Amino acid sequence: MSAEQYAINHKLVREHGLEPYEGTPLDVRAVIAGLPQNVKDGFRFDAVPWGRFGHAYGPGDDVPGLLAQVRSSNAEVVQAALRELWASIVHQGTVGSVAPLTIPFLLRAASDPTAHHRANTLNLASAAARREHWGSGTRESFLQVTRQEWMYDCGGYAMNWSIEASRSAIAADTDLLLPLLHAADPDVRTATCYALATASCEAGRITDALCARLATEPSPTVRASIVLAVAELAREHNDPRAVTWSRTLWPDPTQFADVRVSAALAWLCLVDDPVPNDLRTTLDTLITADLTRLLNDVPWIANVDDENGLARTIDQMLDKAQPGAIDSHPWD
Repeated sequence: MSAEQYAINHKLVREHGLEPYEGTPLDVRAVIAGLPQNVKDGFRFDAVPWGRFGHAYGPGDDVPGLLAQVRSSNAEVVQAALRELWASIVHQGTVGSVAPLTIPFLLRAASDPTAHHRANTLNLASAAARREHWGSGTRESFLQVTRQEWMYDCGGYAMNWSIEASRSAIAADTDLLLPLLHAADPDVRTATCYALATASCEAGRITDALCARLATEPSPTVRASIVLAVAELAREHNDPRAVTWSRTLWPDPTQFADVRVSAALAWLCLVDDPVPNDLRTTLDTLITADLTRLLNDVPWIANVDDENGLARTIDQMLDKAQPGAIDSHPWD
């Protein structure tokens, strides 16, 4: 392709949709699928077509320099680079077309046990692989990774393609992520759950690993993240087993309160049944100020509200409150 052909012709898209670009060098899904392993493992930034794709502030030519800084031994340099990447490639929830190309390198940086800000690095990769639903904790949206309708980024590129490519990039590195479920830092384990839940394939293997970890996981926040990750994978991959699994967990008095509450939320998102009275009673009994504080740090819940996420989520799921409205006693 010539330089002119490395740009989307929006008139052509309006007339024929994106089909003319499927599988071409302008299809970020094809670019991700074709990245050689040695390019990813060797941080070969020079072998990636950054400038062909963009973010909120223009072409992605500046991205490899920022990714190099994410690997710095200086924690402040890493933090600044991540802040700039967050602001550009997932600007206000808009996934730029260059974002999927960062994921193999973000995951490899986060897998280094000596790296700084590993959880935030993983969360950045996750943000590029899922729809934005800030403030929405409804049963329909809470575990929704993708949307059916077409969405476009700041440059007019189809976010559906970008998110699909990001999910494929995460799935391709399942073997890199699974060991992080056993990382020493619980924040890294939580972020790993959130990333794995977006994988476009390998759902069965990931689910098995998550369930195995749940049996020994000491952190309430991570346990809740495991439950929600299993449910999100089941929702995206049409696996009915999670319905029975979550329905068994939330009434079980031998389970931790964090597991029971997260399982109740998961079950509500996996079925269309009316909210049972015993589920309301379970939540009313289990939810305390301490548990609320812990569960507010779970990524799915924090995305609903970073201070009152659990209250907002339960209010929307149980009583169909509009996103953003809080009932001070949502489980009454």
